[in-house]
Amino acid sequence: MIDPAQLITKLGGVALGSRLQEYGISRTALSRLVAKGTIERIRSGVFAVPELMPPVREAIAHGGALTCTSALRTHEVWVLHEGTEPHIWMGPSGRAREHTNCTCVSHYYRGDPPLGRASLERALQHLYRCQGGEAFFAAFESAWRLRLLSRAARSRIRAALPASARWLVDLARADADSGLESLLRLRLHILGIQLDRQVVISGVGKVDFVIGGRLILEADGKENHASEKNRHKDLVRDAAASARGYETLRFDYAQILHDWPTVQAAILAALNRLRDHA
Repeated sequence: MIDPAQLITKLGGVALGSRLQEYGISRTALSRLVAKGTIERIRSGVFAVPELMPPVREAIAHGGALTCTSALRTHEVWVLHEGTEPHIWMGPSGRAREHTNCTCVSHYYRGDPPLGRASLERALQHLYRCQGGEAFFAAFESAWRLRLLSRAARSRIRAALPASARWLVDLARADADSGLESLLRLRLHILGIQLDRQVVISGVGKVDFVIGGRLILEADGKENHASEKNRHKDLVRDAAASARGYETLRFDYAQILHDWPTVQAAILAALNRLRDHA
């Protein structure tokens, strides 16, 4: 007899009872395994192994498929939104089901949700509709850098976007080091500011961005440069850059995400100073 738990695992960790019955597993057998804790009944007619990712389990309990930021996180794609509430694709006429401690965000987008989670391509499309161009751009570049998007996939995603948003895919590149860098580059592009990225400066090392050949921009992530040792290294680099005629602006995660007007004003003021002294 086929081992139901192994079969469910092979099917992706979750399966319809009707599908399992096609393999000769009876309802009685499934009920017995649920009682033993070998498998779980997430909702009527849907069974999973205990190892199924909790967000996927919650999406199924809600009546749809994990999508948007929630699905992208399961692929380790960087997402701008910091909330933990599950985003669930319900289809255009889905019905949300009551379940314990529900904080789900329902997306009634067209199409038939799969059992479990949306594909990476569909999750990116839903992210654009849910959170807009910036969130999409950063996640798209992250997924591309992780080698999760083939050329064909990128083309399909581009075609699925509104015509007015397809330039985001055209601007994207595969070597963005972080979501913060993606956001910074996108926002400066919108301001009409061209910049070079990952520039190696003799005596300084590799810096995140250089504008106009003289202004260095560094974007530090949540955990980067938190220690005194790294802080000292940053100061040494900044001093070396200054000795070579560069000005350095360094911004952290919170500034870029939550205080962009201040960051933008600092960049524009620095560019004006350098232009005045050119």
